[in-house]
Amino acid sequence: MESFPHHYHTSASCESATSITIESEGKPSLVTGPPKEFGGTGTEWSPEDLLVAAVVDCYILSFKAIAKASRFEWGSISCDATGTLDKVDRFPQFTGFKISVNLVVGPEADMEKAERLLHKAEKICLITNSLKADSELDIEVVVR
Repeated sequence: MESFPHHYHTSASCESATSITIESEGKPSLVTGPPKEFGGTGTEWSPEDLLVAAVVDCYILSFKAIAKASRFEWGSISCDATGTLDKVDRFPQFTGFKISVNLVVGPEADMEKAERLLHKAEKICLITNSLKADSELDIEVVVR
């Protein structure tokens, strides 16, 4: 692993009447738009979908790293999450995430260790640990 801090760069662009394209070097582009709840079609990934997806993805990656470091054998894992968006002080904000995990192990597995590692994965997930991070806005307006 590289030393900290790590930096991740993505970009997004669109024309006034088109969906948004998100890009990051070396990865496939994603087309996004607002969710149905905000007037979108619901057929494209939304920022809300991507945030909840980041939660489950990070959870599984965290579990995989912990299981490997603990030499814990397992077969498969699946994870579903629901993010609750509500108004807090008049502004929309995610107020919670319900994460459901299904871990498949062999008959010889230590069940207590499995549960301990699953809980530890939740504690170390960098996405859920970062959700109240500060942000900085740098803007430029161009007239053409």
